[in-house]
Amino acid sequence: MAISLHDLSSQASPLDDVKHLKLSDDKTPSELTTDVISVHSSIRSYRLYKRRFVGIVILNIVSGMTWPWFGPIANDTANEFGITLDQVNWLGNVMALVYLPVSLSVPEIIRRYGIRRCCDIGAAALLVSAWIRYAGTVQSLSNRGAYALLFFGQASEVSNIPSFQFFAAIAQPIFQVIGPKYSETWFDLRGRTTATMIAAIANPVGGALGQLLSPIVGDTRQSILVLGIMSTVAAPFVFLISAAPPTPPTYSASKQTPGILSLLRVMCSKDRSTDPSMTPRERLDFAIVWFVFGVLSSALNVFAILTAQILQPMGYTSDTAGLMGAALLLSGIVGAIVSAPLFDRVFTTHLAITTKILVPILGGAWLSFIWAVKPNNEGGLYAICVLIGVASVTMLPVSLELACEVTRNADGSSALLWFACNLFAVIFILAEGALRAGPDANPPLNMRRALILSGTTVMISSVFVLFLQGKQTRKQIDADKLQQAQTRPTERLVEA
Repeated sequence: MAISLHDLSSQASPLDDVKHLKLSDDKTPSELTTDVISVHSSIRSYRLYKRRFVGIVILNIVSGMTWPWFGPIANDTANEFGITLDQVNWLGNVMALVYLPVSLSVPEIIRRYGIRRCCDIGAAALLVSAWIRYAGTVQSLSNRGAYALLFFGQASEVSNIPSFQFFAAIAQPIFQVIGPKYSETWFDLRGRTTATMIAAIANPVGGALGQLLSPIVGDTRQSILVLGIMSTVAAPFVFLISAAPPTPPTYSASKQTPGILSLLRVMCSKDRSTDPSMTPRERLDFAIVWFVFGVLSSALNVFAILTAQILQPMGYTSDTAGLMGAALLLSGIVGAIVSAPLFDRVFTTHLAITTKILVPILGGAWLSFIWAVKPNNEGGLYAICVLIGVASVTMLPVSLELACEVTRNADGSSALLWFACNLFAVIFILAEGALRAGPDANPPLNMRRALILSGTTVMISSVFVLFLQGKQTRKQIDADKLQQAQTRPTERLVEA
């Protein structure tokens, strides 16, 4: 006999979930119906909900302002607070140090408590840190006391090296690391790269705004007050962030968050049966992406922090330094906005090829800074800044998505990539500060040797992308599952 299963449900069903269903001699037709319904109820369906992205973008922008805020006003800050340029650099450097352990803890927080609770912690940290920082601007404080209050939780300064600015350094990694996981949770294959792009460039947008605003809103104390006000306005946007949709948009979104420990086990070939597996080729690809992403993104962050120290010895003003830093980041944002939808809808399988094209271009551009940073060369410097910005910020979502593709672990791979960025940033800031010329040099305090270090390091690291394969395994799995879910079992026969 034959039973027709026609439109059993309005939900689509994967073909591999209902393959063979027979009516045995010892089952009645009613028992068969129960079997069919039971099988169909376990079939996954996917749905795309209204995007809730505003909250995480606003918080990411404001948290991104903190790190490069003192870059364009480094010399003014040093004079006003009676501190050295190296101590000003530590206002950014110390955030990178705290960023390292916090970024590694974000995947575990997401796994245990979800996306929303993780963002609550970041919003609270952003708010508290802003006003502790402003407390350090009170005129009655000594220079030592004012400098100490720019860092939360420190009691003293030892050997001119400050303690850690704890709360300010919590917010930024939370909203950066969470981006790829948020896009995987809420967006489908036709919008995931764009969503990752929006989250990834929100932080550079904040950096660009910080570099634009910090030198023009008044003296250093007024500048810190403005930052505090913006942080206060941004914090309530956390209530717009939702944890997860009722029905996932893709197969990947339906899977439980594996966490960073899972990825570390897999990379060390100590994986368990519950960990997403990786081939040796995928492990090598992730190692390449990790290293190149760390070097290139840290070069961008370090330039944002050291902009004034690089350009002012050559005769450029702090306003010009801020505009060049902002031009670099804002041009990149335009490039990312244009390119990310193309990767979602046109060049859907070209992430690795894009990396092999853009990264060597970046290596050459960073190397050219060695000769371009000279007096009366604003046009050349702006051109290089725009080129670096377009290529670098376009590469942000590409690298983050490529890491998710080869690992199938969105939050773990994102945490390790941003960890690399900040680890290399600490190294570069310390090294480039040590390479600053002395006051007797021509011109005094120039950063030419620091530019040589930065340019050659980026150029050498760019060679590694030539060995990248970058197979987009996660996208292929999601596409296959989506195709199965969209196939309706209109006339499936069940025979005895």
